[in-house]
Amino acid sequence: MRCQDLRQCGQKLVRRRPLKPREGSEGRMSRCLNTLDLVTLGVGITLGAGVYILPGEATRNKAGPAIVISFLVAALSSVLSGLCYAEFGARAPGSGSAYLYSYVTMGELCAFVTGWNLLLSYAITIASVARAWSSTFDSLIGNHMSRALRGTFPLHVPSFLAKYPDFLALGVVLVMMGILVLGARESALVNKWFTGINILVLGFIIVSGFIKGDLHNWQLTEQDYALAAAGSNDSSSLGPPGSGGFAPFGFDGIFRGAATCFFGFVGFDAIATTGGEAQDPQRSIPFSIVVSLLICFLAYFGVSAALTLMVPYYQIHPESPLPQAFLHIGWGPARYVVVVGTFCALSSSLLGTMFSMSRVTYAMADDRLLFQGLAQIHPRTRTPIMAILASGTLAGVTALFLEFSNLVDLMAIGTLLAYSFVVISVLVLRYQPDQNLSKKEKTENEIGTFEREASPLESVPEAGISRILKSLCDPISTNPTRKSGQIVYGCALLVVLLLMILTMILAQRSRYVFSGDPAYTTVAVLLLLLIIGVTVIIWRQPQNPSPLTFRVPALPVLPLVSIFVNVYLMMQMTSGIWVQLGIWNVIGFAIYFGYGIQHSLEQNSGQQPPASTFQALDENIPGTESS
Repeated sequence: MRCQDLRQCGQKLVRRRPLKPREGSEGRMSRCLNTLDLVTLGVGITLGAGVYILPGEATRNKAGPAIVISFLVAALSSVLSGLCYAEFGARAPGSGSAYLYSYVTMGELCAFVTGWNLLLSYAITIASVARAWSSTFDSLIGNHMSRALRGTFPLHVPSFLAKYPDFLALGVVLVMMGILVLGARESALVNKWFTGINILVLGFIIVSGFIKGDLHNWQLTEQDYALAAAGSNDSSSLGPPGSGGFAPFGFDGIFRGAATCFFGFVGFDAIATTGGEAQDPQRSIPFSIVVSLLICFLAYFGVSAALTLMVPYYQIHPESPLPQAFLHIGWGPARYVVVVGTFCALSSSLLGTMFSMSRVTYAMADDRLLFQGLAQIHPRTRTPIMAILASGTLAGVTALFLEFSNLVDLMAIGTLLAYSFVVISVLVLRYQPDQNLSKKEKTENEIGTFEREASPLESVPEAGISRILKSLCDPISTNPTRKSGQIVYGCALLVVLLLMILTMILAQRSRYVFSGDPAYTTVAVLLLLLIIGVTVIIWRQPQNPSPLTFRVPALPVLPLVSIFVNVYLMMQMTSGIWVQLGIWNVIGFAIYFGYGIQHSLEQNSGQQPPASTFQALDENIPGTESS
């Protein structure tokens, strides 16, 4: 009896949600967002305060003028995940983003973990952006607000709590929450204004840099550094000189800068949360993801190039690089233009992230993995009112009391985890058979394939071995079958495990591997060969030929490279970050096993979709043609 109970529990953990929208769920929210709304949402979140701060920090201490190459590398890494989001946006355009994608492919427990960690990432992002908004305003008024609050509400608390309660940050979150409550169309309009002004300011910065810049700042020598140190009252204010030139810190500096710049592209995944409100989600979501990433790369590339042309890299101010750069070239009043852009960037990032958090909360509650009351839709505005209020209150209270200097990595690891699940989901689903085929057609295909694989002239053992080898490396069927889909499932899980072991070795023992240590080098080479072998097996399986508005190119190589990059970045996190992530997930498991697993809509949904599942949504999604 106990074994049967364990088996039933295990089946609940891996039950999957069908791609087909549930009756009465997808039409509850208003489909009012066009492609421009989605592009500005992605650009607004991604080009937050980072575009005004990241280039300074990464240029001064890590990459020098070669920061433009670092942003290119970071953009390519983000595109790997972005393309997978784009394909899933075309395949499963519903609310929930990575949570929905994991539910369709990996099962209920993986979906809950993905969604729960996305909520953590969003909450930290919202609170940190709200704190940055408050800090920027406070600096404009001479830090009077922070000094008054420290004197009135002194908090002698642990380091992870703020030194004083930031009521302005809470107020900003509440204002944005009020805008979201008004409706998706109204919040999209406000976001377009914020993002438009931000783009204009960034354009002004780029043009100014190219006008007042000096190409010599990309060819600096140690003599230039010595002259700058001699003419400076405080030589300690200068950054490290490196070896001079365009890449003063070499390739190592470029890649260290790319690791920092990678998190500047976090935010495009918010577009995938709009599937329930986009007018034509199967076309607009993939297009908007790709276009927003392109716009963000051009903005980061242009701003970093302008900054390094205006100011020698070792003289860049790490905390306020752009205002100090305009002072350096004698354009002091331009600082106020930068301040306006900063406020607009922070506001659009805050509004967009709160939008995404509320939609993921709604999607999880609508599936009953979170409390059902959070799925309530306002009858007039057709927005998830309770999800907006709950997520906004959580983020506001977090902004009021928590200090975020030590929580940025926790935000990043939640995002990278979600990215990895999406990439795995795309890799698996591409090789699954189309469920639109009738059962008779499927049976005929599989019987025909079996008869072709096992010749009657072969002995039984030889036929079995030959059949296994053919199914792995040379499948006869040109269309995916349930068997080939299961092979891809197993191989995908195996290759992810091998990549985790390899990245752990490279992250923790890289110097032993590259110095030629026999043990570590042998293990790394063997793992690499196994990964290549399993990748070849996946590549040889037939892909689903069903037409999509967007398909990830170069499968399975591109998704596996994306998984490697994401896992490698996660392995750079300290043990303390993993402990904090573990505590957050323990809280989530208490909610899931105490409520979600019992109330899930898949509990009594009847037949579960098989492991090999692909369902067309043509009849359910606006903007598609029925065949």
